[in-house]
Formats: sequence, C-alpha cells, structure tokens
Amino acid sequence: MAGKAILRENGVRRPISITAVVDVVGALASNSAQGHLYLYDTNLAGGSTGFGTEELRTSVRRGDQLLWNVLALECEAFVAIDDVVIDPEICEPVRKVYPGTDVAYWIGTVKTDDVESLTYRLNFRVGTRTEPVTTSLTPSLVGARAAATTRKEKR
Repeated sequence: MAGKAILRENGVRRPISITAVVDVVGALASNSAQGHLYLYDTNLAGGSTGFGTEELRTSVRRGDQLLWNVLALECEAFVAIDDVVIDPEICEPVRKVYPGTDVAYWIGTVKTDDVESLTYRLNFRVGTRTEPVTTSLTPSLVGARAAATTRKEKR
C-alpha cells in the first residue's frame, strides 16, 4: 500500500499531520531540542519511518497537504512552532490559528513529486525564552518512491 493516500469519503486526500512532542523542561535545561523532541506523522501506511525520533522521514507526494503541530510533554509547559524552515520550491508552510483559540499550527502543500529526501528544520518557542530552540537533527520529507526503496532495503 506504499504511496497510497488515505482518502475521505468524498475522495479528497486527508492532510498528513506531523506532530512534534517536546520535553519542554529538558529543552530549556539543555538549550537544545536534541534528545527532547519526538516526531510522529499520520502516514505510516504511506511509507513514513523514524517515528518517535528527531529524524522522522515523512513519505510525501505532490498535492499532499502537511500540517505541523506541537504538544508539550509536560502538561503546563508552553511550546509553539515558531517556524518551519524548508525549501519553498517544495513546500511553503504558513502559520494558521484554530478558530476561536490561540492554538497555532503550520500548513503547506507539497508542490512536486521530485522529492528524494528533503530535510527541514523546526524552530520552537519554549517556555518564556525569547530565542527559539531549533532542531539539531533533521526530519525530512521523502518522495514515495524513495520511501518504498528504503523499506525494501530494510527487509
């Protein structure tokens, strides 16, 4: 089923949700996201790998809508995505806010099928810090063909 999009009843593809879970206390103590960031997406059936790591490889294809959001590991800690730094020729994420809330997310659409492996960076606002905490290891978007090749190599 690699590369097959999950469809809603009306035939429209669902967005691929990429969730960052941040250990805010650890990130603040070390001034780094390394070892304090766990990434997941909703495209396991499409070939994504690296769940729960800082090097998530999200399998994508042209037209896929990507939605980045964040959760704090600690219940009363503040964390928000400050920026998604990625090649704008492939995807241009924009910041949005859920209606009636102050909860932000980032959304963008994959523009091409020619994605081999494209790394990107996430910048987070953490606690009361004014400077963002940036990912040091890099998650990536991986074209469906490259994701299928990776799965075959692991067998």
